Amino acid sequence: GEAVRRLRGLRPAGPPPRPGIEPVRVQRRVSAVGTVMVCRQVVSLGRPYAGQTVTVHVSDSTITVDLDGQVRVIRRTTDVPVRNVKANKPHKVSDVV
Repeated sequence: GEAVRRLRGLRPAGPPPRPGIEPVRVQRRVSAVGTVMVCRQVVSLGRPYAGQTVTVHVSDSTITVDLDGQVRVIRRTTDVPVRNVKANKPHKVSDVV
């Protein structure tokens, strides 16, 4: 106890982070080969969707992708939190090989 009190810059621990109860909604741009990356997990949607922006719902155990009225549910294999909510900007046509 006494040694702990002498540590400099010591702050009491705050409340633990609460697990997200509701799914997080993010947008992703589908790559040229038809994949999106969500929470460091690659989700394959297929080449017909290349270049489109899709809405992805991320919950604790699943990733749900809305595709033209179809809903695709993928089981999460990572527990990395969502870092980026917005999709990447589309490349100019001259950038696409």
